[in-house]
Amino acid sequence: MSSTDLEAEMLSCRFADNNYLMKTIVKLKNIRFERNDRTILKDISWTIEQNQHWALLGANGSGKTSLLKIITGYEWPTEGSVQVLGRRYGKCNLRELRKHIGWVSIALENKLPENDSAVDIVASGFDASMGLFRDITENELNLAYDSLAMMNARNCSEQKFGILSQGERQRILIARALINRPSLLILDEPCVGLDPAAKVRFLDDLSRLASCSSAPVIVVVTHHIEEIDSWINFVMVLKNGEVLSSGLKNKVLTTDTLSRALDMDMLVEKEGLKYYIKPL
Repeated sequence: MSSTDLEAEMLSCRFADNNYLMKTIVKLKNIRFERNDRTILKDISWTIEQNQHWALLGANGSGKTSLLKIITGYEWPTEGSVQVLGRRYGKCNLRELRKHIGWVSIALENKLPENDSAVDIVASGFDASMGLFRDITENELNLAYDSLAMMNARNCSEQKFGILSQGERQRILIARALINRPSLLILDEPCVGLDPAAKVRFLDDLSRLASCSSAPVIVVVTHHIEEIDSWINFVMVLKNGEVLSSGLKNKVLTTDTLSRALDMDMLVEKEGLKYYIKPL
């Protein structure tokens, strides 16, 4: 499929139904999260609006994954309130709501059957199952192929998941997350395991997805600022479970903030629309 065809198909896609289209996508207020007498998150407030794309940045152990699990309803905060897609946790059907939230994580990849074809892996997203355990309809199959096309991965559709490259697997996982046309897509360390060339190609495909007028709000979780591409306009930085800085990308990705976040002397440099770290 040519780039023109891919973009046309992406622009024709339709994500979540009108009941879930709203201005505020995520609203966290005063989140505190404790486990085994340890405070993992403290006083986190975060609002994500429609048409915003965010990066969640922080060192290992800063609380990024715990915050994701709270947003997706797999962990419950000790204190504070969670509202996603207009639904307040504790007063909504969480299982139904999760159909409108796409979540891609390396932990999910290891649970999927390696002998299933890529298109079957994508179609398993309809039921959020670890493999395809029923016959799918022709319409569902077409939607699975459409999702693969959105991630420039339709040529992988009949190949076994286990023989695909890491970059191809990541595209398949994102296509699976897109199958229900979510309003929110969360990508947890999506570039893990990619070589430099594969990372560039993968980030280009993410950029094309984000450029779709009806694309979901995307949150990319990383600790590498060079992965924060030009289409990401907001950044939150966590340190020791607290918000160190949050807001417009050019205000947050500074030498002072990232030196504190990563506990190292560095210089943040910008080349074109990209940011890089230069150790001192």
